[in-house]
Amino acid sequence: MTTSIHVRAARQEDVSLMVRWQMAMALETEDKPLDEAVLARGIQRAFDDPGKGRYFIAEIDGRPAGTLMLTWEWSDWRDGWWWWIQSVFVDEAFRRRGVYRALYAHVLALAQADPEVRGIRLYVEQENINARRTYELLGMQHPGYVMYEAAIAR
Repeated sequence: MTTSIHVRAARQEDVSLMVRWQMAMALETEDKPLDEAVLARGIQRAFDDPGKGRYFIAEIDGRPAGTLMLTWEWSDWRDGWWWWIQSVFVDEAFRRRGVYRALYAHVLALAQADPEVRGIRLYVEQENINARRTYELLGMQHPGYVMYEAAIAR
């Protein structure tokens, strides 16, 4: 039996769930506890300013099953936008049912419909083999870049 998955834009009433999901994702994938107040503020700010990001929720039978956030980066090399998938989480109860596949398909269709978008990117914890396999099965490729950062403590 095929599960019907509906993807929609996240709504204000989803914020508390997304906070819980992001806290769970950070612990699960990086063993990193997040400051709940900072996270809640960060998600809320994206809702208040759509230029910061856009969230989507996947639902199965009307129940939230997973989420991702979309951000964007201008590429002068390609004269267009790269869309970044971030903050991916699928609730444990709904894993291995195509939730991320549906979220990705939704975002990919939006990107393909926008002539300014040059591609979709994401980053993943190197040791997260299951996630890497999922992305590869959906046709994403490792571009060969290594990521560096300089965090600024606040």
